[in-house]
Amino acid sequence: MSITATAHLNFRGNAREALTFYQSVFGGQVMAATYAQVGVPRDSATSERAVFTPVDSSAPDAEHLAFGMLAADNGLRLAAYDVFGAGGGGLAGAGREYSVTRAGGGLTHTESSFLLLNSDTLAEAGELWEKLAVGGTVIQALAPADWAPAYGMLTDRFGVTWIFGIAPAS
Repeated sequence: MSITATAHLNFRGNAREALTFYQSVFGGQVMAATYAQVGVPRDSATSERAVFTPVDSSAPDAEHLAFGMLAADNGLRLAAYDVFGAGGGGLAGAGREYSVTRAGGGLTHTESSFLLLNSDTLAEAGELWEKLAVGGTVIQALAPADWAPAYGMLTDRFGVTWIFGIAPAS
């Protein structure tokens, strides 16, 4: 059996903008469908079929993404959508208090998740780092670490925290 896991980011009205940005960083193709195109799911824990209710093209959420996917040539897959009825931009959970603190010589985070981006070379990682850092916040500079040629952490302009790693030489 083969299983893949793809990060799925939930936004408040700017999923298309985020996917376009990630496409500028990683390349590849963006596939997207709006709520006007596919409707909004009517969730049911007991239904035997997924049912989608049409969304009028003049509705506020009509052009928001019901489904989006970036498929890059290097194998990266990133899914995103806009939470129906949510606006204001950014990640869906961004209203909660998250923090990054440095106390007692350590770094502590309260975010629910990070995206780990491993690369084979520092040059490759550095190029991606520079693009993702634009408008973002560097938490830990991309630098050599005891266990790897480089490690770094940043939060991009959409509020997604990325951890970078470089595979140690064999």
